[in-house]
This record gives sequence, structure tokens and C-alpha cells, in this order.
Amino acid sequence: MTSRALNVLAAFDQEHPVLTMSEIARRSGTPVATCHRLIGELADWGALARTADGRYQIGHRLWSLGMLAPVQKGLREVAAPYMHDVLFATRHVVNLFVLDGGRALLLERIAGTAVGQPVARVGERLALHTSAAGKVLLAYAPAAVVNQVVAELTRETRHSITDPARLRRDIARVHERGYATTVEEHALGTSGLAVPVRASGGRVLAALGVVGIGATPPPVQRTIPALQVAANAIARALDRNG
Repeated sequence: MTSRALNVLAAFDQEHPVLTMSEIARRSGTPVATCHRLIGELADWGALARTADGRYQIGHRLWSLGMLAPVQKGLREVAAPYMHDVLFATRHVVNLFVLDGGRALLLERIAGTAVGQPVARVGERLALHTSAAGKVLLAYAPAAVVNQVVAELTRETRHSITDPARLRRDIARVHERGYATTVEEHALGTSGLAVPVRASGGRVLAALGVVGIGATPPPVQRTIPALQVAANAIARALDRNG
């Protein structure tokens, strides 16, 4: 029965984050009656959650367990104090994202009481092309990921980039400037800046960014240096701990 429960969970992926019971049964190769019982047990435990329209998605319990994985847990713990420094210096919400398939996973978020409402919650996965951190991750992602994202651009606001050529130009600018920007591309009334967090060998481990309220991004001259100092400090601390 354990293998059947795992097969049910494996029915979900980046392309199928929300499924009906019949879709889960078909994708997992599980008889409908058995699938119904397993879904009920998994939902009771918190591995699955029912949506408002009666479909299912991965639940909070699995996300909480995933955050205990050594890589994710270590990165969050190392980054947190430096993210507080960025919050103090910029007064903007500070986010740490990692690449998760074709999405940007919000690994940690630091905010004060006067920086506005959060655009995303820890554990959420955002489109790579609509967030500043997502663009950073996309700029250094494998070609297969870039091609997939470019081929499936979605519009989240009227400012979202849906032209593949324009997105590729944005990605190229990340390499040239060392940071990415967004203006109301993920949510109206917000803008962002982000920089890469690099390992000693140059590999990008994460993206560190801030979100500002309003259609004008936080000032580059003051914000980017603060983010870069923090990103470099996080990378050095990870090297020491590794």
C-alpha cells in the first residue's frame, strides 16, 4: 500500500499541480475505488489538500518535510541573518528563491511591519518569467528549462512578458548587469530587484531579491549593492559550512 500511496503522490508534477480524483487514478494507474480511499487518507494526514473546486493539490505536510532536506534547510538557515541585513538597509520585503523544475520556489521571506503585504508566501512556486528572482534563476538555468519557459509564457498581469524574444533579451541583460528587475509583471502595484547567489565555482544556487510597493522599482544604486553584499556573504557562509 505504501507504493500505491507514493504512486498517487507522484501523479503530481510541475505541469499537473492540481488534479481531479479521476486524473490522479489515471496518472497513477490506481483503481478508482483504491485511489479514493488513498486520497482520503493522504488528505487527512496533510499530504494532499482539497481545493475549492473539489480537485487536489500537494498539501502543507509534504512541503514542511521538504524544507527539512539538508540543502534547503541549510540554505535557509545560512541566508536568514543576511536577509535581515537587507531588510534593514532597504526597508523592502526580502525573498530567497531556488529553481524548482520550471518554477521559482520561495524558500524564505523576511519582512518588517512597514513594508507592505507579501506578494507570495514561503513554499509558493512562481513563474520564472514574471518575478525578478525568477528571471535570475532562468538566466542561469539549463537550456531545456529556458526553452520550456519561453515556449509556455503566461500572462499574470497586463505587464507580464509574453513575447519570447523580449524575455530572452531580459535574460541576456541579467548576464550583462548582474541583476534582474520586474515592474508589475507578477502582481500590480509591486516591483522587484534580484541578484544571483553563487557557489565558489560560479554555479547559481539561489536568487536573492526584494519586492517594493508601487510601479517604480526600489532604487538600483542603493538596493543592488545591499543585495550583492548579502548574496556574497551567504555564498561564503555556505562554503564554510560545506
